[in-house]
Amino acid sequence: MKINFKKTYKFAIKSALYISLFTTGFVLLLMNIFYKNQLKYQLGFGIIFIISVYIFSFLVLQYRVERFIYRRVKKIYDEVSLLESTTLINQPITTDMETLSREVKKFATDKKLEIEMLEIREQYRREFLGNVSHELKTPLFTVQGYVSTLLDGAMDDKTIRKKYLKRAEKGVERLIYIVEDLDMITKLESGDLDLNITEFNIVNLIQNVFDLLEMKADKKKIKLAFESKNVQSLIVKGDQDRIQQVLENLIVNSVKYGKEGGLTEVGVVNLTKKKVLIRISDNGEGVEKQNIPRLFERFYRVDKSGTRSEGGSGLGLAIVKHIIEAHKEKVYVESEFGIGSEFSFTLEKANKITKAEVK
Repeated sequence: MKINFKKTYKFAIKSALYISLFTTGFVLLLMNIFYKNQLKYQLGFGIIFIISVYIFSFLVLQYRVERFIYRRVKKIYDEVSLLESTTLINQPITTDMETLSREVKKFATDKKLEIEMLEIREQYRREFLGNVSHELKTPLFTVQGYVSTLLDGAMDDKTIRKKYLKRAEKGVERLIYIVEDLDMITKLESGDLDLNITEFNIVNLIQNVFDLLEMKADKKKIKLAFESKNVQSLIVKGDQDRIQQVLENLIVNSVKYGKEGGLTEVGVVNLTKKKVLIRISDNGEGVEKQNIPRLFERFYRVDKSGTRSEGGSGLGLAIVKHIIEAHKEKVYVESEFGIGSEFSFTLEKANKITKAEVK
């Protein structure tokens, strides 16, 4: 560690002044007692004496105290340097206690925040590994069970063989689905997934998603609709396939947690001259306030027991977040438990001017 010594003279100046005043006053008092009739010599002697004592005291105090403090402060810096703190090592060593205290306090605060962040990441890592193992374990055990049954003799029965092979195939498909979603998130986070930015009609894309998910919604008697019937056309910029995936994930999520006979509405709003806001709202079960900040975490489940039966990879909302952020846009969520939820995200408008726009 390169040492730059920052001196402080305040302590030595004050201390030398106090010593000089005291010693000079004391000597003058003695001279006044023993040499009463020599006032002229007393003043001259006093001036020379106080200057001499002051200079001597200053040099001794500055050197001795400075070296005394410096050696101990240097030891503190050397010990701190073992932690490789760029915020503290790169600063010059100071013997000023107030400055040193402030620097060490700042260093301790930064380290405390760093430790807390590491603890949060470690907890997230443990939860993530636990969730991944759980998600992969179910289809793996399913496939293993059917294959083992076939190998144990059920293969000779054509009906059972076909049925079990189809069920095993579904388990493999679920594994592939989870792995592909994980691969997509990894690519989005690392920036390896290139977006194919084009201009497209967001209203038509939403209608296509409605058509794809209509049967899924009908099973729970949930109606898919636009918030406004005046929605006709709005051209936006983005990767059409990825935005379709965002819409599918959000609408599937809305249907999955929606009430039977409920409603899922999609709104398209002109937010600014350059931005459009897409909202997906429902009157489903909603999310409790403490769970909202973690909704976009991979494999995070609000209901740790019941929702797994609904299927899905547990990565839908995480993918939504990463796709929208890859477009340099924002995703939002508002929810009230027992009333419903609203997910929304922004997109950039295209430069094209259409005859019909969202009102």
